[in-house]
Amino acid sequence: MAVGLAFLSPWILGFLVFTLVPIALAFYYGLCDYSVLQSPVYIGLSNYRALMGDPIFWKSLVNTLIYAAIALPAGMLVSLGMALLLNQRTLGQSVFRTIIFIPSLVPTVASAMLWLWLFNTKLGLINSVLATPPLQALLGALNAALRALHLPHVGTPIGWLTDPSWALPSLAIMSLWGVGHTVVIYLAGLQDVPSSLIEAAEIDGASRWRRFTAITLPLLTPTTFFVLVISLIHAFQVFDTVQVMTGGGPADASRTMVVFIYDQGFRFLKMGYACSMAWIQFLIVVALSALAFWSSKRWVHYQGP
Repeated sequence: MAVGLAFLSPWILGFLVFTLVPIALAFYYGLCDYSVLQSPVYIGLSNYRALMGDPIFWKSLVNTLIYAAIALPAGMLVSLGMALLLNQRTLGQSVFRTIIFIPSLVPTVASAMLWLWLFNTKLGLINSVLATPPLQALLGALNAALRALHLPHVGTPIGWLTDPSWALPSLAIMSLWGVGHTVVIYLAGLQDVPSSLIEAAEIDGASRWRRFTAITLPLLTPTTFFVLVISLIHAFQVFDTVQVMTGGGPADASRTMVVFIYDQGFRFLKMGYACSMAWIQFLIVVALSALAFWSSKRWVHYQGP
């Protein structure tokens, strides 16, 4: 027992110093008027009451939910699609896997600077490609369909980071750049699917789509559930790309909860206010994760022994 605790002591000490104690202090500071430069003064639930009446807080919460609603399913679908492609036995398979994984190793700030140039309204590569005649014709057909449905049309050039309606979708698109880690997780899940089941279904005449929906996809549900939970947590923690690319603008259109927490705590020195919001964010993530765990009983299928 003592030997086991001795081996675990570095982890236990690190958890206490760098995780548990900061969590407890954040809870305490959330009940205080604390400017970092002066000692905290206990004020009870005043910070939480102020948050309930703060329109920027609600705006940041809605922005975070919208970002998660776009980036989370898009990232999971792209990751699964790439994993399916990389799972095929083709020449240079390892090279393709490396190419897909490398972008996730690029530092986030460097990636954000690269995408700032790609999203540039006047000189960006994306708008330059969209200005070509074939894509202009495609956009014209798309806008005609949108007008028929009485929906806003897509104007060109697109203000990816300067138009409030495009800022969050642009950041969600940029998040697809770093799906390499989830691709690896899905790829590991695909390789765990018994080939005997696939071969038996193929012998019975099942189509490729039928084999995927009836065998591969159900057996991937544990992997999908894991990716869902970690992607949900990551979506609510998005900060660095937003801070570098938009700073929360334009007009607070991309101000997420973590950006708002950072501004309140480190720009305006309202650390108690920031800690109270951090705890609200923590409770929201816990609630959504608990909802995912509760729903997993209905759609996650584990293989038998």
